[in-house]
Amino acid sequence: MARKVLIVDDEPDMRVFLSTLLETNGFKPLTAEDGHLGLEMARKSKPSLIILDVMMPRQSGVSLYRELRLDPALKEVPVIMLSALSRKTFFHSQRVLDEYKGEKIPEPAAYFEKPAEPDELLEAIRKSLG
Repeated sequence: MARKVLIVDDEPDMRVFLSTLLETNGFKPLTAEDGHLGLEMARKSKPSLIILDVMMPRQSGVSLYRELRLDPALKEVPVIMLSALSRKTFFHSQRVLDEYKGEKIPEPAAYFEKPAEPDELLEAIRKSLG
């Protein structure tokens, strides 16, 4: 049975690109266009992995990532961040939030700046899934 991978990204082109990449490599892609829907789908479908954009309307990837890491049912699901936002900026925002909220959130399984190389992304997906 194909492993489910949830793609949370507000860009339709990105969802199509990632879905096609996953499908042609034996995964079952699920998609959500914002963090709010992404969290709902993650709770319902229990994906093996989540690919998450950082900058989205309604709920940002930063806050969704923190919610996933604090949810007992989803905290073990590997998350790969894929964003136009630089890696340095993302990790800086996480450190600031950690200090502000007094909680240490683990780093994502991988972080890619858009556009990601399909081969590198697939390698990170396979590595994250063991």
